Amino acid sequence: MSGLAIEFCGEWFRPEAGGEPFDIGREGDLAIDDNPYLHRRFMRVAHEDGIWWLANVGTLISATVCDSGGGVQSWLPPGNRLPLVFPTTSIVFTAGPTTYELTAALDDAPYHEIHSEDSDTGATTIGMISFTTSQKQLIVALAEPMLRREGTGLSEIPSTAAAANRLGWATTRFNRKLDNVCDKLDRIGVKGLRGGVGALATNRRARLVEYAVASRLVTSADLPLLDLKDEA
Repeated sequence: MSGLAIEFCGEWFRPEAGGEPFDIGREGDLAIDDNPYLHRRFMRVAHEDGIWWLANVGTLISATVCDSGGGVQSWLPPGNRLPLVFPTTSIVFTAGPTTYELTAALDDAPYHEIHSEDSDTGATTIGMISFTTSQKQLIVALAEPMLRREGTGLSEIPSTAAAANRLGWATTRFNRKLDNVCDKLDRIGVKGLRGGVGALATNRRARLVEYAVASRLVTSADLPLLDLKDEA
């Protein structure tokens, strides 16, 4: 029987296979935070038929769930569930202004990540698209608090104005480039960046940070990009 452990802010929790479901939220077996934007019961972990399942039992918040290498990623909206099958799984979600990350570690996992090294071409490529230096700077500026959190498990997402100021850009330029980045990711099927046909999602900054951090599109090694002077 595979053992599961869940880590948040350096503390480990071990749901029992065959026991009661393990609840995560503002209250529950793993009480994350007293954040009023967070559901009292948001995630539920349960062991059924030899498989550990992660269910979103909330009504408003979605989560980004990804293997440790960022190669396999799912968006988990309310009312849905997915199996935990990798040795290490990252669970990232945003409630109000705060983004959280949990890690699920599974013994004897049925699937393992396969990593490959790409040559350094000067552009970041994911799927069939590439990002310019300035586009990646934008992503790093939004994700900076998450990338610097140093194991705390939670961080604040900067406002558009704060992120633009961090880069020394005008807000109009920042918003234009944010539109471009979200459009690129939306075209390859990244969910949550658009609110409907032709409409941008109101929480797209949070969703972009969740995706970029969970998929390893940006890491702490990219933080020096914030000090570069890029092309207009």
